[in-house]
Amino acid sequence: MRPPAPRVVEDELASKIDAIARIGSCYRPTIAPDGSAIAFLSDLSGSPQVWKVSTMGGWPEQLTAFDDPVQDAAWSPSGEWIAFMLAPGGGMNGQICLVRPDGTELRRLTPKGPTNNWLNCWSRDGRLLGYSTNERDPSRLECVARDIRSGELKRLGLAPGTGDVVDFAPDGTTALTLIVPQRSDSNLYLVDLPSAEAKLLTPHDGPANIRRARFAPDSSTIYLASNLDSEFVHFARLRSDPGPSTRALEILATRGDADLEWFDVSEDGRRAALFWNVAGRCEMDVLDLTTGSLTKGPPLPGEIIDGPVFTRDGQTLVSSFSGAALPWDLWVLGAGERSFRQLTWSPHAGVRLIDLIAPALLPFTAEDGLPLSGWLYRQPGASAAGPVVLSFHGGPEAQERPYLDATYQALLTQGISVFAPNVRGSSGFGKSFVNLDNGPLRVNAVRDIGACVRAVVHAGVADPARIGVMGGSYGGYMTMAALTEFPHLFAAGVDLFGIVNFETFFADSEPWMGAVSKVEYGDPETQRELLRSLSPIHKLDRVRAPTLVLHGANDTNVPVIEAEQVVSELRKHNIPVELVLFPDEGHGFVKTANRIRAAKEIVRWFVRHLQGSPPGDSR
Repeated sequence: MRPPAPRVVEDELASKIDAIARIGSCYRPTIAPDGSAIAFLSDLSGSPQVWKVSTMGGWPEQLTAFDDPVQDAAWSPSGEWIAFMLAPGGGMNGQICLVRPDGTELRRLTPKGPTNNWLNCWSRDGRLLGYSTNERDPSRLECVARDIRSGELKRLGLAPGTGDVVDFAPDGTTALTLIVPQRSDSNLYLVDLPSAEAKLLTPHDGPANIRRARFAPDSSTIYLASNLDSEFVHFARLRSDPGPSTRALEILATRGDADLEWFDVSEDGRRAALFWNVAGRCEMDVLDLTTGSLTKGPPLPGEIIDGPVFTRDGQTLVSSFSGAALPWDLWVLGAGERSFRQLTWSPHAGVRLIDLIAPALLPFTAEDGLPLSGWLYRQPGASAAGPVVLSFHGGPEAQERPYLDATYQALLTQGISVFAPNVRGSSGFGKSFVNLDNGPLRVNAVRDIGACVRAVVHAGVADPARIGVMGGSYGGYMTMAALTEFPHLFAAGVDLFGIVNFETFFADSEPWMGAVSKVEYGDPETQRELLRSLSPIHKLDRVRAPTLVLHGANDTNVPVIEAEQVVSELRKHNIPVELVLFPDEGHGFVKTANRIRAAKEIVRWFVRHLQGSPPGDSR
């Protein structure tokens, strides 16, 4: 039995984790029509809220002050309102609200209750606000447009799955809706606003996704990011009503090694800013839409970008950037400028950003020869094999990228390396790759876990007796799959709000989430045996590693019953297990105090169980 750590060591560890987990963020910019100010989200107050700052910089002003987090915001083109989405208890039942740009006259547009409402976009005149709601049918998120002045609600079609209003035409006659019937597929529709009649713009065979779309100034041309007819997401132009000699879809920019992640088009339709996801890091191009010439953009301040948007005059581009050693902050690029200018400075008291560790990309090969890769975080100069934690991202169709992850950086301060892989089914590596784990193919993604362990051991990074595993949401599923399918490989595990039983997931999750997840996981009506065979709950008797479980009590995406099943079953088998339940969080932890507590619990767990203990021995 190892003696407890001295109190001074515990206090020092807690202080380090606290400082790193407290690093703030400013993100999701939305610009005033006159370009004078930018509203954005920030957790400066302890929970994400709406803030405002001058485009020239200065001290930001807080516009909302709720206990609950704000998840999105959009400034009206008329300048009268800022719309935002409030998440009661951190859950999925978002409410759409309005506030004046000075923080007054708060209004709620959606009724209280368990319905899910997603903020989408404004019409160009600021009269209509588009959003998605499952008020009529819990299994579908339908697109609606609310007239802010009259209160009239216009329904734009109740399609299967989920929908978003992605843009309104400049002439006010039509809208674009993006419908996702299954998580591996999506379609773009043109909706006539007076009649609500919808026209399919993107017929296709097989899976294909439209990432983003918006109207050109002529209201009949649409710019979009999609992988229609290609492996990677490209930038294209779509004619809503092509003539006999005109192609409906015209690819304007594409790369054979990267997805187009973000784009914005200037209000006059002359320029497009394109941001490519190249193996997880962003690169920028600028496309002249009048000549078709493509030029390389300036160096980016961070590896990851979020929400780039032009000011109405097209002279300034506003974005938020982050990286492994860079907090989320707002940056601006003026016309003709060769570098971005920082606009906000998120606090990082007690942390020198230059001390944070950036990862290296480690390529490796799956059991069946498929090329894979992952991000390896390791203390500079480390040479001997030591403790390593594998961290699996959620989704599953998400991507591990070099963000500033407080838990990773806190583990590194304790000499624990982190390997964050992108196994098959991850996005960013082409359409074929992201669909390699659908349904019965998921067993191959689980087999990739073993390849991840072999990669870090073969690289001389990991001591085979001191390997841990963690992940959130679908990453929590991969964590429990790792502990059940490869029990001899792992000394400890941390399951963050993960799926453990696909049958209860489909029964208890949001109905629309279950409806769009059948291709991804399996159909509970016709593939029940497949779901049972893929669910770790039926194999928890194999687990040998001490397991920590963290979950939000208000999670309706992956309900807390998933966590309760893990804890109950592991206790039956006398496996050391602890549950940390956050009563004021939903799917993920966004409040600063909760993020700090989660990071502390995770780091302490791995410090306790990866200091020489062999797998299965909790000491």
